Amino acid sequence: MNTTDSRVELVFDLSATAALPEHLRQRALARLAERLVDGVLVVVAAEHRSQWLNRQAAQQRLAQLLRAAIKPPPPPRRATKPTRGSVERRLTAKRRRSGIKEQRRQRPEEG
Repeated sequence: MNTTDSRVELVFDLSATAALPEHLRQRALARLAERLVDGVLVVVAAEHRSQWLNRQAAQQRLAQLLRAAIKPPPPPRRATKPTRGSVERRLTAKRRRSGIKEQRRQRPEEG
């Protein structure tokens, strides 16, 4: 951590910005809700000794956060059944494992 005054706080008012269309702004607000304080996103950079480099790092971090937040949601997963072969392999492995555990059991000697 640096000890000079090179730390940078980048403040971006996401709730009032006109830089994003309304639907993307709402998506970003929903996805970044845990990071927002009254609709404002704060990005801090203090890893460099130079304030200019910290500004660049904060800007890149903000851009990366916003890109990830406005990215469209992935397509919904289509439910599929396991193949017959995978079911058979699973059941064979279960039988084999059960046999191993059965052999480990100590049975009382009859007699």
